[in-house]
Amino acid sequence: MISEQFLAELGTTGSYRRDDPLSRHTTFGVGGPADVYLPVATEEQLRAALRIARSHRVPVFILGSGSNVLVGDGGIRGLVIENQLHAVEGPQPNGKGLLVRAQTGVSFAALARRLSFAGYAGLEWASGIPGTLGGAVVYNAGAYGGCLLDVLVRVRLVDQSDSVIEMKPEELALGYRGSVFTRGIVGDRAVLSVDLRVHEGDAVYLRQRVRELDKRRTSAQPKGRNAGSMFKNPVERPAWWLIDQVGLRGHRIGDAQISEQHTNFFLNLGKARAADVKALMDRARDRVRERFGIELEPEVALVGEGF
Repeated sequence: MISEQFLAELGTTGSYRRDDPLSRHTTFGVGGPADVYLPVATEEQLRAALRIARSHRVPVFILGSGSNVLVGDGGIRGLVIENQLHAVEGPQPNGKGLLVRAQTGVSFAALARRLSFAGYAGLEWASGIPGTLGGAVVYNAGAYGGCLLDVLVRVRLVDQSDSVIEMKPEELALGYRGSVFTRGIVGDRAVLSVDLRVHEGDAVYLRQRVRELDKRRTSAQPKGRNAGSMFKNPVERPAWWLIDQVGLRGHRIGDAQISEQHTNFFLNLGKARAADVKALMDRARDRVRERFGIELEPEVALVGEGF
């Protein structure tokens, strides 16, 4: 699968690493090796790497900050591209509000804080969301009553023919923690940048609002190595309540543990394997299904081999 010719061509786009442990690049701190790991900092690098991989029929997985993902102990075959595209333009007047264009490797939380502290409203709810803006698009990230769909204007993507195209929110079928990307409707495309609409606000109020949300988050969510909320919230009850009711608060398999503080957060206590985390997920799903007849759906993406 990984030929010397492929590696020679890939080397013209940047510095890659072979068999790089993905535990180094995920917030969970678990995961086996990537066959080839390549950080990219520009759209040109990203598009070139995709072209080369496509020409050699090498599968590609694009990784942001490594949150909201659980990589299997067997790692990921093919090429893993780390998205480090960080450019931000705006805000600039545009129609009904102000437009911000941000590349998808930008930290979503950092962007939200930067805009809020500068007196631009619309993204303050996202000031504590982990992950990149690209991941926020794929999963329609949301918190505290807001979600990306509320402020999204359009996305720019590179498709399988290396053409740059634009898609509007209605074309992305954004729903609760999902989109055309998570449903497999759109494949072999990479999101390059995102246009967001914000508006002028009171910087003093927005700073205070961000601080309030910070306090709520730190009081409710555990510290330590985790991937954020493990399961989506069913319509019947929050996932944390269901897991707590079946007696799994603090439950542990190996070094993977369901948090004592918030039972929809699973922790790596030090040397957890992806298999341990997956076993803990399965136990929670089984018990909730048996007692309540509710199927818990993972919010964290399981990728790679070895589960």
